[in-house]
Amino acid sequence: MPKKAKSKKYKLKTHKATSKRFRLTGSGKLVRSKGGKSHFRRRRSKRAKAMLDSMVVVQGKGFVKRIKRLAPNMK
Repeated sequence: MPKKAKSKKYKLKTHKATSKRFRLTGSGKLVRSKGGKSHFRRRRSKRAKAMLDSMVVVQGKGFVKRIKRLAPNMK
C-alpha cells in the first residue's frame, strides 16, 4: 500500500510591529499604550504625562480581529 503524501503545514509569521505595540492581559483583553510620548513633553502638565503611561483597552471587534491575525502567537 503506498504512503499518503503529507500536506505541508506552514509557520505563521508574526507582524513584529504589531507584537511590540499590543499585548494581551491575563483575562484576554487586548491593550495598547498611548502615543505621543517621544518628544514635546516639557510643556505638558505632570498629570497629562502620567496619563500617557496607562494602557488602553482596544475597542472594536474589527480591530481586535485584525491584530490577532497579524500576531497569532501573541502572549
